[in-house]
Amino acid sequence: MTPPKDQSTGPTRRALLEGSTAMTLLLASPATSFAQVSARAPAAAEAAPRMPVTLTVNRQDHALDLDPRTTLLDALREHIGMTGSKKGCDHGQCGACTVLVNGRRINSCLSLAVMHEGDEITTVEGLAQGDSLHPVQAAFITHDGFQCGYCTPGQICSAVGMLSEVRAGWPSHVGDVTADRVSLTDAEISERMSGNICRCSAYPNIVAAIRDASERV
Repeated sequence: MTPPKDQSTGPTRRALLEGSTAMTLLLASPATSFAQVSARAPAAAEAAPRMPVTLTVNRQDHALDLDPRTTLLDALREHIGMTGSKKGCDHGQCGACTVLVNGRRINSCLSLAVMHEGDEITTVEGLAQGDSLHPVQAAFITHDGFQCGYCTPGQICSAVGMLSEVRAGWPSHVGDVTADRVSLTDAEISERMSGNICRCSAYPNIVAAIRDASERV
């Protein structure tokens, strides 16, 4: 006797297999291929025009041909080979890229290179006089003002610029603006150096180094 056929109304195994195979083929062969999309895409924008610029870095002129969007930091590192200045956050928040421009400290990652033709740019490589270290550099060694050293070039350049500000009588948020002379207490130094971050937290040694150097510059 022949058993009765299954009267179930659900999908059969064959139907499930056929459906999954069809879906696989559909996903593997989309109606619009990448090549077709690329063919319809607009042509790539032309490269930005380049600009000639001469940068005076550490008392030497460097004639460059740059994309006008090139930052001063990238010009120093990638086009001149001055790799002492470090790229940390690339957003002006850590201070690792600090250099001196006409004696003023700036974040070189936030400034375009083409803005600085005719300026005197000093990086950490240009602070020493021959074999004689700058007093701030020597103090950082004496007081072990670094650990990994990545932030150190920016810390040193910033400290040199900061000490110039102190000599010029610039006030800070923690100092007495009515005083005739700035007293470089630990709090004063920390406030004035707050734009430079040390992820290793060598701050006590950095402050000690700057206070020591302040007596010799």
